[in-house]
Amino acid sequence: MNGNLYALSAPAADASSDFCGGNAGGPHETCVSLAAIPSSEASFVIRDSKPEGAGKELRFTGSELDDFAAGWVRTRGLTL
Repeated sequence: MNGNLYALSAPAADASSDFCGGNAGGPHETCVSLAAIPSSEASFVIRDSKPEGAGKELRFTGSELDDFAAGWVRTRGLTL
């Protein structure tokens, strides 16, 4: 890999884990989908299930995503 996660093939949306809440617009319309990128070590793709987010995605290394998740939990005052 040359460091460009966007150059790698990502799995289909149906191969992801969905984290849903609200469902204001219907089933699975307010989900965040997360999937591992199979051709890369510990890298992930995040997708938005809303129609306006179709085809858009963010890609992160595992350490980038861990840092984001830890920061999100800390700033939101969440506990696990």
